[in-house]
Amino acid sequence: MDTTLQDPLVGQVLDGRYRVDARIAAGGMATVYRALDTRLDRVLALKVMHPTLAADGTFVERFIREAKSVARLDHPNVVQVFDQGTDGSYVYLAMEYVAGCTLRDVLRERSAVQPRAALDILEPVLAALGAAHRAGFVHRDMKPENVLIGDDGRVKVADFGLVRSVDTVTSTTGAVLGTVSYLAPEQIEQGTTDPRVDVYACGVVLYEMLTGGKPHSGDSPAQVLYQHINEDVPPPSSLVPGLPYQLDELVAAAAARDAEARPPDAVALLARVRAARQELSEEQLDALPPQALTAEHDNAEDRTSVIPRSPTVPSPLPLGDGGSGDGIAHTTRFQTPPAPPRRRLPRPRRAVLAVVAAVLVVFGAGAGVWYVNSGQFTKVPPLLSKTETQARERLKQAGLDVGQVRRAYDDTVERGAVISTDPAPGARIRDHGSVALTVSRGPETVSVPGLAGLPLTEAQARLKADGLEPGMVTREFSEDVPQGSVITTTPGAGTKRHAGSAIALTVSQGSPIDVPDVTGDDLDSARQELADAGLKVKLATERINSEYDKGKVAAQSPGDGSQAAEGDTVTLTLSKGPEMVEVPDVVGDSVDDAHKALEGAGFKVKEDRGLLGLFGDTVRKQSVAAGDTAPKGSTIRITIR
Repeated sequence: MDTTLQDPLVGQVLDGRYRVDARIAAGGMATVYRALDTRLDRVLALKVMHPTLAADGTFVERFIREAKSVARLDHPNVVQVFDQGTDGSYVYLAMEYVAGCTLRDVLRERSAVQPRAALDILEPVLAALGAAHRAGFVHRDMKPENVLIGDDGRVKVADFGLVRSVDTVTSTTGAVLGTVSYLAPEQIEQGTTDPRVDVYACGVVLYEMLTGGKPHSGDSPAQVLYQHINEDVPPPSSLVPGLPYQLDELVAAAAARDAEARPPDAVALLARVRAARQELSEEQLDALPPQALTAEHDNAEDRTSVIPRSPTVPSPLPLGDGGSGDGIAHTTRFQTPPAPPRRRLPRPRRAVLAVVAAVLVVFGAGAGVWYVNSGQFTKVPPLLSKTETQARERLKQAGLDVGQVRRAYDDTVERGAVISTDPAPGARIRDHGSVALTVSRGPETVSVPGLAGLPLTEAQARLKADGLEPGMVTREFSEDVPQGSVITTTPGAGTKRHAGSAIALTVSQGSPIDVPDVTGDDLDSARQELADAGLKVKLATERINSEYDKGKVAAQSPGDGSQAAEGDTVTLTLSKGPEMVEVPDVVGDSVDDAHKALEGAGFKVKEDRGLLGLFGDTVRKQSVAAGDTAPKGSTIRITIR
């Protein structure tokens, strides 16, 4: 069933800017829509908070505060936040739209993936989390649903900082089971969160990618939580025989029950992942788990083709004469025909020497070929994430020299550790050849410039010129700062931030304007009054019944008492006139029964008792005869005798 058609937001324009085109997903906190930014003509994802939560002022304040924080996380593997705002009862975030699928879709369609694919997904996830951890943020809700895989192969992490606390995940049993499967023991027992809870969740996600199942299961959330606290995550090789021990060690380290035994943050885990990958052979990386399914398994359309898959296993070669019949293509053996009997003659000594010389020449030539092709080459050892001293020592042990050493900034590799080598690890290089190293300087830091009072476009250009990125723009009223100019930045001027970080901007809407009440006015008068106040007018596409005459203004948004900025738009809804309702017969009824009948039909009631009706309780007359129609909401007079 297409639920998009039943969603009242689809087809609407939020904040006069974001046209909601389709519903993508719904969760416990918000619904996500695909929308079009009509101002910049770009497709984006609009995350709209559920109305029940939007009514909680404290929750909305936290939502907005954390949205501003997330906007500072400008990382290629983090879903970017563009804007935040409200429109009536709707509180929303405008975010980057990633066309593709989630890791949950991949696991649903593939069950398990090859180690190479699992690491290809895990590494950018850890890079994103590492940038967040170094910036002081913890995700707190890492799970496959929050890992997006674009059609172009990009991997991005969503919902940074905008997750629910543990005790609010109570929507349905299925939803709870889906979330508690990734909670660290300390989250469950003490409610504490630091970067190591994200590390634990990544260990569980890696286990699930390698095996196709979660390490802990049960019929209720309580059973799963109990296992997290009391049982270790089993090694993936217990379900996937032959899986390299390096992957078992990665899962064991990341998903250790004792937080102190885990890598301290995602950066440290990323270093371990890269080191483990270097130790795995191509065959180990491309080994297909027995639990893995292919798109052809159920003849479904494969939406996860971005994930590497192992080549199809070829059919056995036809058996030759030397076939054993066991299904294995053996090398064919040929019998040498017997030589005809010859008379043995004594071999001259010179002939023997010639044979020996020929053999030596053959061996010498073979050794020469081996030396030219292989003997004088070696492989560059794995050096990524090693310190410069460790890298030099390993090169020396491999008989190689250290070439040029350059240094570069890197957000995820610790200062002094190797980022890359030239040639790359595993490449063939001549003995005593040189390997160039690129060593991390750590993250590059830039001072946030002072932007207060600058027009928005000028402030954004200044940020880019200084090596930073303009982040989410929030607008506020200001009596002192001109409309369209920057009031302040988050973080403030002079704060040190990584190069490329997003800086949130608070921009002035100018002095606030009190929105006049134009309900009940005719359209021309309403337009003129709003224009005189410095506001624009937009007509709603549909009309509604109201107490006002047809063509009058029945409703407005924002309404009377609201404040708006100069140039903002007020949406007017015109009246179709009052709804006509048939008047019930209440003559002869008691006063209470008459009130119930008339008010139940949508009328107001006024009693006319007079002197004779002061002590009466029976309706003797009604102002509109029974069976006639009257405007809904109008007053019916009843006479009591």
